[in-house]
Amino acid sequence: MQSKLSRRPVLTRAALICALALGAVGARASGQAASADPSGTQVSRAELQRLLAEYGKTADSRAYSPAFRARARAEAALIRNRLTDGDLQVGDRIQMSVEGLQALSDTFTVATGRVLVLPMVGSIPLSGVLRSEIEPYLTQQIGRFVRNPVVHARSLLRVSVMGAVGRQGFFLVPSESLLSDVLMAAGGPTSNANLQKIRIDRDGRAIWPPEALQQAITEGRTLDQLSLRAGDLIVLPENSHFSAWAVVRDGVMLAGSAVLLLRAVNGHY
Repeated sequence: MQSKLSRRPVLTRAALICALALGAVGARASGQAASADPSGTQVSRAELQRLLAEYGKTADSRAYSPAFRARARAEAALIRNRLTDGDLQVGDRIQMSVEGLQALSDTFTVATGRVLVLPMVGSIPLSGVLRSEIEPYLTQQIGRFVRNPVVHARSLLRVSVMGAVGRQGFFLVPSESLLSDVLMAAGGPTSNANLQKIRIDRDGRAIWPPEALQQAITEGRTLDQLSLRAGDLIVLPENSHFSAWAVVRDGVMLAGSAVLLLRAVNGHY
């Protein structure tokens, strides 16, 4: 198997900061992420099926460590869910333009029941549809009502970022974005961010633990390639050592200020 699950040492802080800041441009240019998505941004159904087969072989092979096989099983589960349920979730948005039709050229929100409600067309079911399929799928659906439509569409993913970033909260970003794009949208890592502990949680558990996510960052994987979906939580913890030192530092400064204040009150100044 190629770099998708290759075992690497944990990145140093400097190396990970560089990967985040540059968006792993070098990795993408050298083709390390090409095996995940030939177009460089989103994964096709055929590619997901191929990856699922590869991960299945890895998970069953005793040639790999138990931890390595567990990671293969975890990624296989993410892919299996995508192939069954599709990518689009309630609250996601789709930027769409249909040439010559202003009413269908807007940003539309995926509604309850995972449907897209469009003027002139009505409700379009999105269950089972991958993000890489959204443009041809919408072209086909709109083509039932409009002759030979020219449709341009992209999906926007709603994720949350918590922890040591400039601005925590929910962010709506293109699914072909790099993880670094999301962190920059959240104001970037703070000075006390522990980049080696960054992870992605779903329903209270890490679907991308730190070491696996660090490797994915160096490979230049997009949010789509990471199999993220609406509601996933990107967590960037604080550096505990930094935080502890900050508490000590602030305590010393406060104690010093108190001494000066007492001296002033007692007439020493």
